[in-house]
Amino acid sequence: MAKAPDAFRTISEAAEDVGVPQHVLRFWETKFAFVTPLKRAGGRRFYRPQDLAVLRGLKRLLHDEGMTIRGVQKLHRTRGIKAVAGGDVPELEVEGADVSMREPAASAAPNLSILRVALARVEAARMRMERALSA
Repeated sequence: MAKAPDAFRTISEAAEDVGVPQHVLRFWETKFAFVTPLKRAGGRRFYRPQDLAVLRGLKRLLHDEGMTIRGVQKLHRTRGIKAVAGGDVPELEVEGADVSMREPAASAAPNLSILRVALARVEAARMRMERALSA
C-alpha cells in the first residue's frame, strides 16, 4: 500500500523521490539552512511534502541547471524559498551585464556565452576591488 501524498517520508524515501543518494540530502542540510527535515528521537529524519518540493527544486538547480551552492544561497536570500522550490534560474545584473548564477558543466566545452559570463564576473570583481582600494 502506497503512502498518502501528504505523508512524511524517511530519508531513503525522500532520496529515491528526488533522485539523489541519502548522503547528498544530508550534505544539503549543512549548506542550506532552509533544508530542515523534522528530526525524531534517535536523529531520524522525516521530510514533509513541502520539504520534498524544495529538494526537487534544489536538485534541478544544482544538478540540471548547473548552479553553484552560493548561487542557490543567493537565490534563496533574494527571492525566497518559492524560487528555490520552483527551480527558477534567475539572471543577475552585474554592472549593466546580465550574469547567470550558473556554472558551466565540467564536461562541456567552453563556449562564447560562458566566456562572456566569466569576463563579466571578473570585471565586476575588478570594479569592487578598485572601489575598495580607493575608499
